[in-house]
Amino acid sequence: MDFSQQLLSLLIWLPIAGGILLLVIGDDNDVESQRSVTMRIVALSMSVLTFIVSIALYKWFDNTATGMQFTERFSWIPALDVYYYLGVDGISAPLILLTTFITPLVVIAGWDSITERPAQYFAAFLILEGLMIGVFCALDGLLFYVFWEAMLVPMFLIIGVWGGERRIYATLKFFLYTFLGSVLMLVSFIYLYGQTGSFDLFGFMNVPLGLTAQKLIFIAFLLAFAVKVPMWPVHTWLPDAHVEAPTGGSVILAAIMLKMGGYGFVRLSLPIVPDGSEYFSGFVIALSLIAIVYIGFVALMQKDMKKLIAYSSIAHMGFVTLGFFLLWSVGSGTGAGLGMTGGMVQMVSHGLISAALFLCVGVLYDRVHSRQIADYGGVANTMPKFAAFMVLFAMANAGLPGTSGFVGELMVIIASFKANFWFAFLSATTLILAAAYTLWMVKRVIYGEVANDNVAALKDLNQREFIVLAVLAIAVLLIGLWPAPLVDMMNVTIEQLIQQVGQSKL
Repeated sequence: MDFSQQLLSLLIWLPIAGGILLLVIGDDNDVESQRSVTMRIVALSMSVLTFIVSIALYKWFDNTATGMQFTERFSWIPALDVYYYLGVDGISAPLILLTTFITPLVVIAGWDSITERPAQYFAAFLILEGLMIGVFCALDGLLFYVFWEAMLVPMFLIIGVWGGERRIYATLKFFLYTFLGSVLMLVSFIYLYGQTGSFDLFGFMNVPLGLTAQKLIFIAFLLAFAVKVPMWPVHTWLPDAHVEAPTGGSVILAAIMLKMGGYGFVRLSLPIVPDGSEYFSGFVIALSLIAIVYIGFVALMQKDMKKLIAYSSIAHMGFVTLGFFLLWSVGSGTGAGLGMTGGMVQMVSHGLISAALFLCVGVLYDRVHSRQIADYGGVANTMPKFAAFMVLFAMANAGLPGTSGFVGELMVIIASFKANFWFAFLSATTLILAAAYTLWMVKRVIYGEVANDNVAALKDLNQREFIVLAVLAIAVLLIGLWPAPLVDMMNVTIEQLIQQVGQSKL
């Protein structure tokens, strides 16, 4: 068996093995000790190695091929006909690359700021990385569910152990919301297993289902994925989780874990229950537009930087679900592909921009130990390099042309216009609202006179922080100026998905 046939297993289990190795090396709260330095080098090496392996995935990925690539299939639970079945296509591959790209940056960002149980902290992120990649690769329903639920545990610990004062409340709320939604997904899988005799996702996609069954399965999937996105009105866990999570936890939560919900819609809801998805498409579009407009106004009211970015994430993820469910409003022509592609590009773009903004807040918090906008002012006078990065990412968040934030949103707005003028009008309000709340924050934090002695004493980015933010800045500008490699990766898969969804199961 050649290397390419084991690539996905390597991507999943390499970081998990690295996390276990860190637990074996053990903790030392003295940052300068030999054990502590060794542990951090191992954490960074394993995360970087995983990213290098994912570059091979990108290099060998065939943009013209239909169906799954790099597939692996072994019997796992023969009595239930359950398989360890992995594969990727143009929808999952970009999200795997995003995961492996962000994780090393999280390790570097927490290099010397995490002094309490650092080995366990970095181990949690490496294990979480492997489990998240598993979600994007799994083609067996039960395997998908195991990875989906297992990844809650490291994030539960990251927020609960290294979080803020109300971390227990936030982590329990996060766990209960996401777990209860996921249980309904498992019920749907069990029903589909009864219809097909296996948990193979392709078997689920091909089995004929009545409209009532499709509606019920769609509702179950909607509750599981809407919580994860999160969509209005099941979004309330996210601001609490972000505020209490350590910087690295907020980065992974916003950059990767929210994308699981969008991925679930395109991997499961649309192809497995196309008629149910069509029936509820107007409802999902309405929820998406509420998230874009209403949550944008909620973000305007925030005084905590992390809460503002968290609400901004909910509004921007509304574009993802809007783009996916415009399919039936625009027909199967250009607009459908544009909406789906825009939603996918928006997922990747939001992953980069939200990660960067949370890291910027983390840089300030490490120095001043406050996330309140009112505690800052005139940061540009003492931290000019940091200010340049913060303004760039703020502009990207507002959808400035030339940044990744513009590409996906523009595609979705054009697709919305093909469907309905009012869809386009309401979705386009994000360009005004995002500019308003993002620039409101930047104006008060970055510009003006130096607000107080804390700000006057600030030191600019160190080399480690500069590297992390510079890498993200390059990625945001690269996708904004040259989105073709990303879009080309998705095109064939999205065209195939639109054809599949267009065929009724009734």
